[in-house]
Amino acid sequence: MVHVSMAVNGRQASADVDPRTLLVQFLRDHLRLTGTHVGCDTSQCGACVVHVDGEAIKSCTALAVSCNGSHVTTIEGLAQNGKLHPMQQAFQDNHALQCGFCTPGMIMAAVDLVNREGANLDEAAIRHGLEGNICRCTGYHNIVKAVAQGAREMGAAATHKAAE
Repeated sequence: MVHVSMAVNGRQASADVDPRTLLVQFLRDHLRLTGTHVGCDTSQCGACVVHVDGEAIKSCTALAVSCNGSHVTTIEGLAQNGKLHPMQQAFQDNHALQCGFCTPGMIMAAVDLVNREGANLDEAAIRHGLEGNICRCTGYHNIVKAVAQGAREMGAAATHKAAE
C-alpha cells in the first residue's frame, strides 16, 4: 500500500491505496465521486476526463500515486455556490446530455478546450477539441452547440471578472 494525498474539488483527500490504483478508481471507489465514468479503460472514450493541476487528463490511465500532491477537479467540482458552471448550463440548455454517460467527460474536456484556446471557437475547433471523447447516442450536433454557448459564457464571465 502507498499513501496518496491530493486536493480534490478544493478539499484535501488522502488514502492508503494499492500502487496500481488508477485515479478514476481513487475518485470513484475511495471518494465516492461517481460523476467521473469508466467507459473503456483504454483512454479511448473520454468519459473519465478530469482536470489535474488545471489540465484535462483521462483518469483511467493515470495512477493515483502519480497525482500525489496535485489539485484535481472533477465534474462535481465545477458548480460553485449551487450554480452550474457555464459549460454545464450550456449542456442543459442545448439538450446535449443524451443518456449522460459521456457528459461529465465532455464537459471537462470542453472547459479545458476553452481554457487553452479561448472563448472564440468555431465548429471545426470544437469538433477537433473533442476528438478524444466519444458519445454513443448522438451525432454531436447539440454537443457542439453547447460547447459554443459555454465558451461564449465562459469568455463573458472572464471579461466581467476582469472589469471588476
